[in-house]
Amino acid sequence: MRKSQLVPLFIVLIIALIGCSSTTNNSDSNSDGDAEQEIVKKEGKDITIAVAANFISMDPHDTNDTLSYSAQKTMMQGLVGFDKDMNVVPVLAKEYSANKDATEFTFKLQEGVTFHDGTPFNAEAVKVNLDRLTDPDSTLIRSSLFEVIEETVVVDEYTVKVKLSEPFGAMINTFAHPAGMMLSPKALEEYGDEVSQHPVGTGPYVFKDWQPGDHLTVTKNEDYWNATENEVDSITFKPTPENGTRIAMLQTGEADFIYPVPAEQAESVKGKDGIIVENAPSIIVRYLAMNNMKEPFNDVKVRKAINYAINKEAFIGVVMKGFATPMDSIIAPNTQFYSKQEPYKYNIEKAKELLAEAGYEDGFKTTIWGSNSSSTLKGMEFIQQQLAQINVEAEVVPMETGTLSDSIWSVQNPEDAEIEMYYGGWSPSTGDADWGIRPLVGGENAFPPKSYNTAYYNNEEVNSLIADGLATADLEAREQAYAEAQKIIWEETPWAFLSVDDTIYGKKNYLEGIYLLPDGSLSAENIEIVQ
Repeated sequence: MRKSQLVPLFIVLIIALIGCSSTTNNSDSNSDGDAEQEIVKKEGKDITIAVAANFISMDPHDTNDTLSYSAQKTMMQGLVGFDKDMNVVPVLAKEYSANKDATEFTFKLQEGVTFHDGTPFNAEAVKVNLDRLTDPDSTLIRSSLFEVIEETVVVDEYTVKVKLSEPFGAMINTFAHPAGMMLSPKALEEYGDEVSQHPVGTGPYVFKDWQPGDHLTVTKNEDYWNATENEVDSITFKPTPENGTRIAMLQTGEADFIYPVPAEQAESVKGKDGIIVENAPSIIVRYLAMNNMKEPFNDVKVRKAINYAINKEAFIGVVMKGFATPMDSIIAPNTQFYSKQEPYKYNIEKAKELLAEAGYEDGFKTTIWGSNSSSTLKGMEFIQQQLAQINVEAEVVPMETGTLSDSIWSVQNPEDAEIEMYYGGWSPSTGDADWGIRPLVGGENAFPPKSYNTAYYNNEEVNSLIADGLATADLEAREQAYAEAQKIIWEETPWAFLSVDDTIYGKKNYLEGIYLLPDGSLSAENIEIVQ
């Protein structure tokens, strides 16, 4: 991967993940207060959604933030996608298959589908999109996800075969990533790089207008190939960074749906003014990386001591306001091939004992890096207080996102890395164990600036198991490889394993068919108004 692609994604993760909190009920079940409410009257079929930040791009191939993808998914679709549990499901491809070696993937396409500008969706359109993503001269942010593609072959009008340069068992999940959504070849030819301002897809809504910082509006696609009678007439997204304003919009009806709901205000609005607050476990993990190449964190006993010294339940209560669950693997339960491990339970005496065995009976001094957002600072200060109990003096170092990015990704030689501990979050946006493990602990190939291995963790057996998991399309073989890798990583503790966030959103009770996926992205394609 190219550094120029990694740094922006890192910044987005800091902003969108670390700053995002969530809740702990299943999103299909409401509290008694919610259930007792009468359905609020909705005038018309135009919906407003208030979001926490501005959109960055409407070109799925050149997007690195989950929020922008949420709007794009109302207009565009991929060959495959994710259901609400992050399972891969057919979309523009009605069926797909892979050879055993995971080097060839064949897609049978839906027939009779057209883009919003009337351009036919067919195998040639798929080839145009994938060729754009795999152009060796491409500067598109998401090209790195598809760089393993060697050739896209049009078999017939509605069949396309994708050949890879090497086995890659996670490829179907990569196609399900929003970066794989299809744009009209006519629009690509007409607008070029400016297609971000003129997105043309095959989805249930058509792009109307975008005033950055103010609103983005899409309207119902009257010729949608997979239409029901439930689609609303329009959806307007309103960037609303201020938490209180976002809540007020939902209370007054200026917004029909908001996300995220500020965790500290969730209980105060739930069940009032026709408001339902819903939440569910995500696949976003929150962790404290330790530089495994730097003393004292090159000693596994020290790393385990850090894990035992942090009260995860208290972390969830104080920092996450109860809207999270403790981690019990390096990936979240909703991630494909997750394998549960035995948690490191809070045990100060055990932590002190391990530090003494490692030669640090009197503790040591260290630093914790993270962004300067209020939620991140709260997390780092909590960890600081916890570690003080075992005589570890941790200096909290909050940084502006650009400074933090430069501090991590400007290092070319791992031995020169100044990072000691790093508080962060990660969402494996393909929904697969590969993207939850390989970029973060996948050995030297994942060290900054190549990828996100801020723990500088390198275990040859783990590296081999990661490779095994990608070398086949056989699900049982992949599951076994990732289960073994998770067991080793958990035992070697390159991180202090903290929590799995919940997603949390608020809506008026006349809305159905709209929710957040476990990766934190919005699904509004099937939204309807119930009166």
